[in-house]
Amino acid sequence: MMRIKLKLFLFLVVVLSIGSVSAANNEKVKTGLEIGNKAPEIKLMSPEGKVIALSSLKGKMVLIDFWASWCGPCRRENPSVVQAYQSYKDKNFENAKGFTIYSVSLDKSKDKWISAIEEDKLSWSYHVSDLLGWNSIAAQAYGVRGIPDNFLIDGDGIIVAKRLRGPYLDAALKQLAK
Repeated sequence: MMRIKLKLFLFLVVVLSIGSVSAANNEKVKTGLEIGNKAPEIKLMSPEGKVIALSSLKGKMVLIDFWASWCGPCRRENPSVVQAYQSYKDKNFENAKGFTIYSVSLDKSKDKWISAIEEDKLSWSYHVSDLLGWNSIAAQAYGVRGIPDNFLIDGDGIIVAKRLRGPYLDAALKQLAK
């Protein structure tokens, strides 16, 4: 129990130390995978066959969530992600209005992907996949080697936190909300 409290405390110290990047500085920010970098663009298909670009969510706080229907830890993590979405979807942040999730599936089966979205009640609008499993273009671009994995980006597309699971996601969003 003490170890969990210590980890939570250290996480909060890191989140508190993250300075916000102003829109004026975004032109100078490099694209990359570290906190403070501009998140790489992702353009993948929704289950309905519509291409959804990550950049189309500019202005919102976005959790880029890498997962799959066949991944037990992902499915166990989904209730925390759903709770965060329900709690913060209408909140305002330093430079973002609202919170959403850009859910990137590493599935190969469209049917299993869609079933998992329904079963786990993943009610947000942005579900995407190229159905290439671990060969997903997005997973490769983000260096994903294990799932679940995620990146939290602000309204300007800047990575403000990453690898937030369970209470850490809620703590980060609570800290960043106005």
